[in-house]
Amino acid sequence: MTQKDKEATSRRDFLKLAGTAAPAAAVTVMASGQEAEAAPEPDLQSTRLQDTAQTRAYFASAKF
Repeated sequence: MTQKDKEATSRRDFLKLAGTAAPAAAVTVMASGQEAEAAPEPDLQSTRLQDTAQTRAYFASAKF
């Protein structure tokens, strides 16, 4: 084995870490005790763009 192979993180190590980090994050969110807030119902009769979290995220990522 070369020195570079010893220092580099393998895919297996990464997947082990990712497999344990996701459930830990879910437990942390559930243990916080806060309830999820329901989104308001969209106005389906409107012809205008709805102001939702998805549209805000899109505009933020598109730098409008």
